[in-house]
Amino acid sequence: MSITQTNGTETIVIVQSKNNVQSSVGWNPFVVMTIPVHEIMQRDAQEDPAKNPDALRAKLLAAQVDRKLVKQTVMTSVYGVTFVGAREQIKKRLKERGVIADDNELYICSCYAAKSLLSFVQTTLTALGEIFEAAHRIMSWLGDCAKVLRWTTPLGLPVVQPYRALGQYCVKTSLQILTLKVETDKVMAKRQKTAFPPNFVHSLDGSHMMMTAVACRRAGLNFAGVHDSYWTHACNVDQMNVILREKFVELYQKPILENVIPISICLYTNLLESFQQSFPTLNFPPLPERGDFNLRDVLDSTFFFN
Repeated sequence: MSITQTNGTETIVIVQSKNNVQSSVGWNPFVVMTIPVHEIMQRDAQEDPAKNPDALRAKLLAAQVDRKLVKQTVMTSVYGVTFVGAREQIKKRLKERGVIADDNELYICSCYAAKSLLSFVQTTLTALGEIFEAAHRIMSWLGDCAKVLRWTTPLGLPVVQPYRALGQYCVKTSLQILTLKVETDKVMAKRQKTAFPPNFVHSLDGSHMMMTAVACRRAGLNFAGVHDSYWTHACNVDQMNVILREKFVELYQKPILENVIPISICLYTNLLESFQQSFPTLNFPPLPERGDFNLRDVLDSTFFFN
């Protein structure tokens, strides 16, 4: 049996401990994301089918709106999910339920549901932006600080982003001229900036998985990890559920963002003073303020890791 790992948005917001975000990403059982979509469909269902063909589809789908149907699209909306992507996500969920047998009608209903859901996301973009404000601010902060970055994971593993510009070096022979691409000292600033947030999040996910694996081994459980899933024997899933939650809390109680140090500042505090003397006008933006979410609530969350 597998336990699905938290997604990138959940990881980003937990380092800031925003209390109002957890409901939307799934750690609290209250399904806030289904309410507006359900209201849209209920409103459409009351209209005359002769004037609005979506009325019949709204009546059919209103009962199908739940957390599982809309969560994937809501979460991927922060990554810029398209209408086609949303339609396919919803179509897959509806097909799993078998409530619509006809493929053509399934397609039409999926289009309507995707339109309703994206309408909610787009028309409430300001509210959604407030909900995910923590994630956006941290992603922006990580990007603003990105030069050549080095950080140490909570497990003590040093990570360095190797993205540098490539130069050309010509080798002339009696037969031909070979042009070789070699790495230069020039930093690829754009790639450093865009690559750092996902790389950083993945390093945290990997740390959590390793901490869970070690704890499972000490508890006598067999453990396997497949990309974003945790696996153990079915008889031990409940015990692993407890372990992975405890390790999640242990991990994110640490000052995660405070430990992100650019390579130009270096990891060693005795070099910081000389750096500041050499570059007195260079300042890094302050860290986003932390929220008041109680991490230990994760221990009792129904939908965390499911």
